[in-house]
Amino acid sequence: MSKVIVIGGGAAGMMAAIAAAEDGHQVTLLEKNEKLGKKIYITGKGRCNLTNNCEVEDLLEATCVNQKFLYSAFYGFTSQDTIEFFENSGMKTKTERGNRVFPVSDHSSDVILALNRRLKECGVRICLHTEAAGILTKESSGEKSGVCVCGVRKKDGMRLEADAVIVATGGLSYASTGSTGDGYRFAKELGLRVTECSPSLVPIEAAEEWVPRLQGLSLRNVEVTILDGKKELYREFGEMLFTHYGVTGPLILTASSVIQKKLAGHPLAMRINLKPALSEEQLDARILREFEAAKNKQFKNVIGTLYPAKLIPVIIELCGIPEEKPVHDISKEERKHLVEITKQFPLTLTRLRGYNEAVVTRGGVSVKEIDPGTMESKKISGLYFAGEVLDLDAVTGGFNLQIAWATGHAAGRGIR
Repeated sequence: MSKVIVIGGGAAGMMAAIAAAEDGHQVTLLEKNEKLGKKIYITGKGRCNLTNNCEVEDLLEATCVNQKFLYSAFYGFTSQDTIEFFENSGMKTKTERGNRVFPVSDHSSDVILALNRRLKECGVRICLHTEAAGILTKESSGEKSGVCVCGVRKKDGMRLEADAVIVATGGLSYASTGSTGDGYRFAKELGLRVTECSPSLVPIEAAEEWVPRLQGLSLRNVEVTILDGKKELYREFGEMLFTHYGVTGPLILTASSVIQKKLAGHPLAMRINLKPALSEEQLDARILREFEAAKNKQFKNVIGTLYPAKLIPVIIELCGIPEEKPVHDISKEERKHLVEITKQFPLTLTRLRGYNEAVVTRGGVSVKEIDPGTMESKKISGLYFAGEVLDLDAVTGGFNLQIAWATGHAAGRGIR
């Protein structure tokens, strides 16, 4: 039996603590906040999309960086294992569109309750309001670099002895939940490489002056395309939302992880197909039918059946047709331009928002220095990393939490 300290009471940390305790180790979980799982509480708009009910190949495909590293962890703890874990912990789950898995109650607090139950059953010692200041090491005659973990130094100066330490401190996103980059500092202090970090799965700002007028407008069943000149960087179908500064929602968050390097250099063009189910010819025919049914009405009073009310003034502005023009006077060329605007509604993306609005952090402790089967450092014996602190991230849909569960489980079970 080893003495194990887990730093960080988020998804990866709690799973790591449970896995280690179930293997018979004496586990202490340190959390600097007043409660465990603060970030879990706010995920999925408070519903917590806890995993994606798909095959391992799909999990790997949804991972943005270092896919191969996760092969062992994902096969060692699949999304089906995650579902079974929570079901066996007294929390019923349901699978929704896109294979997204949620608690039946739609309350993220139930995820925390289930994890807390398992922690208690396993005998994990939980220390809240307890911040780790550093990781203690000593020279060893063993393998690796001759250095091994010997404990943790708390912020108050007290030292806690340990045979193994699992760092699960999260990244830099949502700092209010406690993710302030502590794990990166620990890694650097111990000579481990940390890759460049940036916000990921984050809203995007747009340049057009009319964007604030669309604040709160949600668009469903649209197709978004993002272009760098003529080169297509991203194309996907789904939902998005306008904000006072730009755009967000599932389509946009996923796009941010794809385009962030290009967008850092210069603005990018975004096109929204508002009617992807219709070809240009079919859309033109529909518009013509609307016009013929109300020949003497003004343009602004006819297109209400085609677009959301909030979008109509902007559509009128962009297509250049006077709002009071009778529809029987609208030319074929004007109608064609209206079709073009509808099929390629234009936006200019300027930059990503910051960490406080990012779902996850891209970058982190380099996985080249981590054993993919156990999450142990290749340089320091007894030092493990799990979750967002690692250079791993994925698209939306429960995939990032699955990374947390899988790497946390691997770290907990990897302790000798």
